Amino acid sequence: MSEKARLKCTVYVGGLDQAVTMHTLAEAFVPFGEVVDISLPKPDLPNSNDTHRGFGYVEFDLPEDASEAIDNMDGSELYGRTIKVAAAKPQKDSNEGLGSKTAIWEQEGYLAKYAAGEEDKLEGEEGQADGAERQDPMQGLEELDVAGPKPE
Repeated sequence: MSEKARLKCTVYVGGLDQAVTMHTLAEAFVPFGEVVDISLPKPDLPNSNDTHRGFGYVEFDLPEDASEAIDNMDGSELYGRTIKVAAAKPQKDSNEGLGSKTAIWEQEGYLAKYAAGEEDKLEGEEGQADGAERQDPMQGLEELDVAGPKPE
């Protein structure tokens, strides 16, 4: 199964109590379809007493099952806590975005999105050359040194 298709079959489950286990999630989500995989990410700190980070992912066999689970389980209660169930989003690259240790302007995604093409550079240079012919936008505003309506 491709990564994109797999993502459509996966739901994010947030707001989980620490007592929730993989078995608990399997029992809660099996009414909506065949559960293929469940993951409960562990905390980043190895000496933490938490068994998971308070969220998990449930992967179904079919995208329709995932959609059905989102519709029925979002806002429901599990172990006394209201859970959030939504479509899973693709995992961000640790070298991209605000959490990375690389300057944002050096990242590939930033360059692809904001890099100026040759046409843009040429238009910018032409705009600077035309600047001498343009009028000053502040011209004609000399008499407007007082705020408010003009006295009659």
